[in-house]
Amino acid sequence: MLDAAVTTRWDLYRVLAEPVRLRLLALAAEEELAIGELADLLRESQPNISRHLAPLKQAGLVLQRRQGTRAFVRMAEAAAADPVVADALASGRALCEADGSLGRIAEVVKERDRAAREFFAQPREGAAETDRADAATDATAAYVAALARLLPERALAVDAGTGDGALLDVLSPAFEHVVAVDRADAQLAKARARVACRGFTNVKILKAEVGAPELKEHVGRGADVVFASRLLHHAPRPLDLLKQLVALVRAGGALVVLDYARHDDESMRDEADLWLGFEPQELRRLAKDAGLTDAEVFRIPTAWCGRGKDSHLPWQVMVARKTEKKR
Repeated sequence: MLDAAVTTRWDLYRVLAEPVRLRLLALAAEEELAIGELADLLRESQPNISRHLAPLKQAGLVLQRRQGTRAFVRMAEAAAADPVVADALASGRALCEADGSLGRIAEVVKERDRAAREFFAQPREGAAETDRADAATDATAAYVAALARLLPERALAVDAGTGDGALLDVLSPAFEHVVAVDRADAQLAKARARVACRGFTNVKILKAEVGAPELKEHVGRGADVVFASRLLHHAPRPLDLLKQLVALVRAGGALVVLDYARHDDESMRDEADLWLGFEPQELRRLAKDAGLTDAEVFRIPTAWCGRGKDSHLPWQVMVARKTEKKR
């Protein structure tokens, strides 16, 4: 239903009697977009976009959520059920198809990914030396190997976006086989160095996108557990990434996502962060939309968040299951 503020049909017609608003409605129905992205797509100023969004928000036609200093807009799902809005949406799509803005949405989303690719392609100093120094004295792998025998299924784990391979210190002792995947050569070089230093013989390191066919070939019938550690906040479309991760999980298996809770530290954008964390309900909604069930979200104590640049941020974990296939 539309917002109660729109008390007459005349009010609704008035709100929709503006081509810019029709185009905004169509774009927001296609993809959740930042105000700056909408301005680029429509070649309008951000203040003008905000001015036109105001009556759409007041009418309950679009929803807005903040990510630090940025605001993202999407069409309210229930709005399209109104026949007047549905007709306006069709008109807006026609206008966006004519001016090319609808077709440029994919370019806008791809641009979100560019900073992350460039950031992780840069070599960084220090990690390999620390790994070698710690390897001789750290007995964590032995403890993990002992606890892992309590896991009912531990044939295969996937470390999606392995980065420097830090999670492999846990996964390799716990699972019979591990596939670690990343797309950045600089990160993979550090992961390979870690594997060699630790003597892990059950880890396959692969350069590929998460949704690449070659990764699915290595996973076969699916992994018992797929881990995505601090990966989701880099994804241009978090739901798309979750669906790709779910495709790697066997029926009855689990997806484990470690990422940030919502925060306001804009400096993390310098670390190629597209999203400033997620609310627990956002993660649960994404999990449901990706086909997962029984999603549980819990916070990680600050003392467990390491000593990196993101150690001050609130960390959380989501664990969800892929439904068993019906026979």
